[in-house]
Amino acid sequence: MKKILAFGASNSRNSINKKIASYAGSQIEDATVELLDLNDFDMPIYSIDIEKGPGIPETVYQFKSNIDKADGIIISFAEHNGHYTAVFKNLFDWLTRIDRDVWQNKPMFLLSAAPGSRGAKKVLESAVIDIGRKGGDIVAVFSLPSIWDNFNENDGITDPNLKNAYEEQVSRFRKALFNNISTVKIEN
Repeated sequence: MKKILAFGASNSRNSINKKIASYAGSQIEDATVELLDLNDFDMPIYSIDIEKGPGIPETVYQFKSNIDKADGIIISFAEHNGHYTAVFKNLFDWLTRIDRDVWQNKPMFLLSAAPGSRGAKKVLESAVIDIGRKGGDIVAVFSLPSIWDNFNENDGITDPNLKNAYEEQVSRFRKALFNNISTVKIEN
């Protein structure tokens, strides 16, 4: 059985992106999903002085261990002022100090969700570039706008057009995960 690592790139206790990551993971049959909460990986803000002094925090190695054990990765991004949340950027910075190939060319499904009409697309576009440069095999991408109008925990994505687009991305991720197909074409 395949193992999927999923998390919302936010430290909000009630993160909508953590819910979306969990939802996306639940759509993959014949796979187990490990849903992580970034709050469980406390670490100082990255600094070369800390790296050279006390060293890379143990929590970074713990997070890396979860990546090592996964067959595929799902991340849903929150957008803060058009960019990554501070908690994700810090984690990403620390992870690159262990291995520049952070995501180990594992199939990845990148999502974003937001209350606004753009669905955090700006951060998702950045993530596709940045994660792709650090060993991410990004095979599926989806942005969910106006989450309060287009999603609920009982029915999932409620807008028919968004649901169809989402299901196409889930299918791409599933194919890459189970058939070891990479570099699925992503339309922008």
